[in-house]
Amino acid sequence: MEETMDVTGPSRFPAGTSQIPQQRGERLRDAAVRYAEERHWDVLSGAWLETVDGVERCSCGTADCPAPGAHPTGRDWVNQATGSAVVVRRLWARTPRASILLPTGRTFDALDVPESAGCLALARMERRQVELGPVTCTPGRRMLFFVLPGAAAKIPDLVRNLGWPPNAIDLTARGEGDYVVAPPTRVGLRGPIQWARRPTAANRWLPDAQELVSALAYACGREHR
Repeated sequence: MEETMDVTGPSRFPAGTSQIPQQRGERLRDAAVRYAEERHWDVLSGAWLETVDGVERCSCGTADCPAPGAHPTGRDWVNQATGSAVVVRRLWARTPRASILLPTGRTFDALDVPESAGCLALARMERRQVELGPVTCTPGRRMLFFVLPGAAAKIPDLVRNLGWPPNAIDLTARGEGDYVVAPPTRVGLRGPIQWARRPTAANRWLPDAQELVSALAYACGREHR
């Protein structure tokens, strides 16, 4: 039986909901530890959500924070990420509700597309039995496909070779110096980050960006028309 990281509840695409669940510190800690232990991903503890006068706000204190409870807390965040489960436990013991951030450009990059294009491409690739890595869905209606590091440098040429100017379609790559927000982190009242395809033993080995870019570019190109 395939081993799964059951840390985020049911894997599904984002949907509207009338009730936003509370951010549970133990789930965040356990998920962060498992990302470090089982996937060997570097992990960073980020901002968190706190209630002030009955209103939930980002710990950064910015009233109009663009990513409440889901962003780095310092300028030197790149050097603060760790792959040590011991350190991860210590970080979440200090700030139990901290968001889980995964730096890109290390063990993986992420291809970032609109949710509608991502769903189309995902269905297309599954029909063709393309080997996929983990895929996240964000409450901002984006999907991120985890691929081997180096994708950020390749994507412009790969897209151009498919006949698209790199800036003409909504397909970007997050690489060195960037990060993704990991489940079950919640982005303010917008909702949680979720897995469309959760990490499993079967997708431990990530695909190269070149294996996914054709389907993703095609789906993004349909939206561009």
